[in-house]
Amino acid sequence: MSSKAVSKLASALQNFGHRLIDQFWRLGSASRLFGYTLASSGESLRRPFLVIREIYFTGVLSLIIILVSAFFVGMVLALQGYNTLQKYGSSEAIGVLVALSLVRELGPVVTALLFAGRAGTAITAEIGLMKATEQLSAMEMMAVSPIARVIAPRFWGGVISMPLLASLFSMVGILGGYLVAVPLIGVDGGAFWSQMQASVDFREDVMNGFIKSCVFGVACTMIALFEGYDAPPTAEGVSRATTRTVVNSSLAVLGLDFVMTSFMIS
Repeated sequence: MSSKAVSKLASALQNFGHRLIDQFWRLGSASRLFGYTLASSGESLRRPFLVIREIYFTGVLSLIIILVSAFFVGMVLALQGYNTLQKYGSSEAIGVLVALSLVRELGPVVTALLFAGRAGTAITAEIGLMKATEQLSAMEMMAVSPIARVIAPRFWGGVISMPLLASLFSMVGILGGYLVAVPLIGVDGGAFWSQMQASVDFREDVMNGFIKSCVFGVACTMIALFEGYDAPPTAEGVSRATTRTVVNSSLAVLGLDFVMTSFMIS
């Protein structure tokens, strides 16, 4: 093996080691920020208007994209599901297919991905700009904790908003599936609702979806907060942090969904 090849291999290993160490440092910093956020939550929750304002910012302003996406997802599920079930003579079970798909998986997962793309990027950009314009440093100079005043209210706003948005997503998706299956395709409406009610279990299906949405809310909101708080105070640094928020949140949601689904099924 030539010395040049050995040098290239050593350089590649060195770069890989630096990146790995940097990721471990970032993971530790994110864990520390999460701990500080929980420790400062009491001070933030004593001012509920801060949390309510963030619920409006992350939840209410995300309603349009959530509801429109849910409606179309439900309609597509009904069309695809009917086409498949009809081959086996089970077209009356289309309501069960739509409801279970939305409540168990698509509701929490798609809501989290849309939340990361809309609210998560906005949170990252806002905190990154506050850091770039030294607003966070000014708070510290005035003996105001930026964790309690800026980070914690946004964290709880996102955590509270996510399960509510996921529930609305599932309900509107089921409505979209009903409008396609019953008036458009011609499935019996009584069979649509009765089989859905008989097959969807509150503890096994609804509560599992609720737990997933809560975990996704913690993950997506915390990633958005950390990326904004850790972003370099430049325009380029904020833009890269916003991109990392979407990528990391999406990967975290899909990975956590697999882990939680495996535990819930077993």
